[in-house]
Amino acid sequence: MKSGFVAILGRPNAGKSTLMNALTGEKVAIVTAKPQTTRNRIIGVLEVEVRKKVHPAAQIVFVDTPGVHKPSSQLDRRMLQEVHEALSTRDVVLVLVDASRRVQLEAAGEPGNVLEQAQIRMPQVSSLNLQKDSGSHAKSRKTAAWASEEEFLFSLIRELDCPVFLVLTKIDLVAKDVLLPLIDTLTKQYNFAEIIPVSARKRDGLDLLVRKIVAALPVGERYYPKDQYTDQPMRFMVAELIRERILVETGEEVPYAAAVVIEQFEEAEPPAPPRKKGQPPARLPLTRIAAAIYCEREGQKAILIGKGGAKLKEIGTGARKQIESLLGTRVYLELHVIVEPNWRESRPFVESLDWRNQLEKLAESQGNEKADDEEF
Repeated sequence: MKSGFVAILGRPNAGKSTLMNALTGEKVAIVTAKPQTTRNRIIGVLEVEVRKKVHPAAQIVFVDTPGVHKPSSQLDRRMLQEVHEALSTRDVVLVLVDASRRVQLEAAGEPGNVLEQAQIRMPQVSSLNLQKDSGSHAKSRKTAAWASEEEFLFSLIRELDCPVFLVLTKIDLVAKDVLLPLIDTLTKQYNFAEIIPVSARKRDGLDLLVRKIVAALPVGERYYPKDQYTDQPMRFMVAELIRERILVETGEEVPYAAAVVIEQFEEAEPPAPPRKKGQPPARLPLTRIAAAIYCEREGQKAILIGKGGAKLKEIGTGARKQIESLLGTRVYLELHVIVEPNWRESRPFVESLDWRNQLEKLAESQGNEKADDEEF
């Protein structure tokens, strides 16, 4: 069989987490419409069955990464470090480019280019006024900033010595006659091993992408058990589901200034079997979870709590439903909000959010408790 690590890179909101979830068939990473949703490296494992005369069996270990952008805070620098670490151990790299976003910005910034001449059948683009007006300078600045960020992305892959695939995402939002000139523009920036347009939402191009990845992977054994689809502990996935609801329920600066830490996670006892055959199954067991939501200012705390606690209740209710689906149990979820001023610039605090560091501290704490019990 074949096996290997596939790093997924792209600008914020390029569709990296959506693609990985679609490929693995599991909700491995949270997904929202807000940029910079992903903050850590997240692994999703795909078992590929053998297809005679097509490809051997394979295990693909996808590594989703934070959106690539120039760092402006300690949190941003940590996220970029996650990208570099993903690139340090990889067999294939997927560079994702949001085709619909690229079309919109090029159309807004270059009224006379080939994208305008093509008939773009996308509502977001067709509604743009492509004539020069008083806002043209602002559009030009926006396009220039976007181009600079994209160049920053491409600078990360130019020294790689492994196959790099260009994956154009969200192609269901763009007319086919627009893709060819877009591909031509992007291929001038790097000699890609493969160029594959996909739509994760409609699953277009995903089978082809998997076949090409398997062909590029080395021969090897499984890295993870066959039935494991991620390496993330449940505690981290629960924290991410809570943060997902914060991203959905709040706006402005609040989602980016919020962090979630699980303080208590009491796993449910397995349900007792029914006493007699034919009796209804026992009620689902209960998992008790307590989590802290950190923010940077009192004003953000007020928004997260809401009038009479209404907003925090909405966040908790939405998160609890997702967590119950993940765990397969009933969930009692307790949330409270803590102000940690300017935490995004605090390296120790940012490091403490990494679930790997949290597990080390948890193991150390449990070890100390066990030693104290034995001494007693």
